[in-house]
Amino acid sequence: MRRAQWLSFGFLALLLVCNSAQAEQIRFKADLAAPPGITSSGKGTATASLDTTTKTLSWTVDYSGLSGPATAAHIHGPADPGANAGIVVPFTGNLASPIKGTATLTDAQIAQLEAGKWYVNIHTEANKAGEIRGQLVKAS
Repeated sequence: MRRAQWLSFGFLALLLVCNSAQAEQIRFKADLAAPPGITSSGKGTATASLDTTTKTLSWTVDYSGLSGPATAAHIHGPADPGANAGIVVPFTGNLASPIKGTATLTDAQIAQLEAGKWYVNIHTEANKAGEIRGQLVKAS
C-alpha cells in the first residue's frame, strides 16, 4: 500500500473509533410494586439502557410473587407517577421473568423517558389493569 492509502485508512479508522466513543448509554431503573388499591405480594425491578446513537432501548424486567402468570406487560407513557397512560412499548414473546427486549425510540419518546414519564406495568388475570408497576427513572 502506498503512504497516501495508509494515511487514508488510518484516518478512516480514527473516525470510526471517535464515532463509536460518542455513543452514550443512559441507564434507567424502576422498582415494581402493587399500586394503591391492588393487593399483591408481587414485586420486581426493571433496568433499561438507552443507546443515544441508535436510539435503541434495551430492558430486563425481573419479578416474582404475582397472583398468577403475567398475561401482558408493557411500558406506558407519558404519565406522572401514579397516573395512567397508553402503551408505548409492548413486551412481546415469553413474559416469564426475566422479560428482555429492545425497541427503537423516536426523539419525542426519548424526551418522555428522560423526563421520567414512562412506567413499566405487568398485568395478570386477577389484575387486568396491572398487578405491579414502577416509574422508570434515570439510574445514578
